[in-house]
Amino acid sequence: MGLACLSQPDHIESFEEWEAMAIEAARRWARAQRPLFEQRRPPTLKALCDRMQASRLDLLSDLLKAQVETLAPGLLGQEFADCPRCRRTVRRKRLEPKRISTLHGCFVLHRPYFYCSPCGYGFYPVDEALGIAPEVHQYDVQDAITVAAARVPYEEAADLVQRLTGVSVSAHLGHATLTTVAQTATLELVIPDREEIERRIEQARGPSGQAPVLVVTGDGAKAPVRPKAPRKGKRGEGGYREVRGVRLYLLDTDDEIIPIASWHQIQNAQAFRNDVARIAERVPQDRVRICLLADGAEWVWTALKEAFPSGREILDFFHCFEHLHTVARAQFGEKSLAGHQWAETMMIRLADGAVSTAVRSLQGIKPRDAAAKEEIRKLVGYLDGQAHRLHYIDDLKEGCHIGSGGIESANKFICHVRLKRSGAWWVEETGNDMLRIRCALYNGTYERVFEHYMASHGREPVLEAGNTQSASTTK
Repeated sequence: MGLACLSQPDHIESFEEWEAMAIEAARRWARAQRPLFEQRRPPTLKALCDRMQASRLDLLSDLLKAQVETLAPGLLGQEFADCPRCRRTVRRKRLEPKRISTLHGCFVLHRPYFYCSPCGYGFYPVDEALGIAPEVHQYDVQDAITVAAARVPYEEAADLVQRLTGVSVSAHLGHATLTTVAQTATLELVIPDREEIERRIEQARGPSGQAPVLVVTGDGAKAPVRPKAPRKGKRGEGGYREVRGVRLYLLDTDDEIIPIASWHQIQNAQAFRNDVARIAERVPQDRVRICLLADGAEWVWTALKEAFPSGREILDFFHCFEHLHTVARAQFGEKSLAGHQWAETMMIRLADGAVSTAVRSLQGIKPRDAAAKEEIRKLVGYLDGQAHRLHYIDDLKEGCHIGSGGIESANKFICHVRLKRSGAWWVEETGNDMLRIRCALYNGTYERVFEHYMASHGREPVLEAGNTQSASTTK
């Protein structure tokens, strides 16, 4: 009964009615500007802009309200409706006022309220038909504060929204809305779907038709986390937890990066493995040349190899070089030219895949002291364990990346920029909420997340019989 009422019998008549209302609203707004023309000196452009910013919402809210009233008169005047639960037809109980706040101003809308006594259920058909949020601030405001709060601290986000739109919002609204939207931001929605990934693969393929390189890289970052506690209770001592992240990107024919997806969460190694496996299911692995790139952390390699078994494994070049320089400092001293030359020579051997030669060279070194001996021993074991990932010259010939800058930058952009601000502490759940929204923004899937949020967001709560107050008036 609801949506059908949106179709008006005479669209021209409805438009003319709205046009008349719009002209009258514009006249009221124009008359309010009269004092500007009574000043002895003309105001500056900045003063005019400030006045326009302060008053424009009065005009826009009148225009928006007029559109709602002229486009949906049947819904606003509805006298009978079917109960969504039992399908009984019930009579309108009353017209209930609801304050509505949008990016185009605030207004009060009187909409029909229906109550089904057998079900004990109250409902507003116009809310469902027009997609009116149960809160005062509507979805456009919620969208704006969510995106702002995902980028900057909550207080700053609220200030930015108010300065740029003229709509007054609170830091609490930013926190509460982002947390609620994030419940919808599952991996399935945050990661681009298979069709979109295939489209990006075709974009990277180029005129040659050769399968592009897909780089899959993972790493951990640290986030400040403390225990959950009551609102005014002591939270206990905090610490740093590992944010495990994975990033997928393509390399086109010009070696330019085409992002596919990033996913970062505060979680254990097994949860990370499960998430990487679910992401891999969306990738047509037979249409790309897969390069797995990471440092020496086994939890990363385990996840990447299980999800992408055909991937070419590459140890991060700079991570390997760092191990060589650790031995060089221990054996030859800090900032030693001999140590630098030795490390460069060893790196050339490793880049060419001559790992066994490099290991024999290490074993032939006479350590200068016990510390140098221990570092040499550790490097020999490290190279033995990573030998199958050391072939940098061949990797470059195949068009692969050999450095993990891709995941390092993702850690900084998605995690550190927002979670590691001065004085910031996070409960694990809210930290993960923030990370999912930031991943969605980076992946280009935020709009899809927000659409699902709007579709699944709760309507007005059930009202008990005899209750004459709308739940919306208390929000």
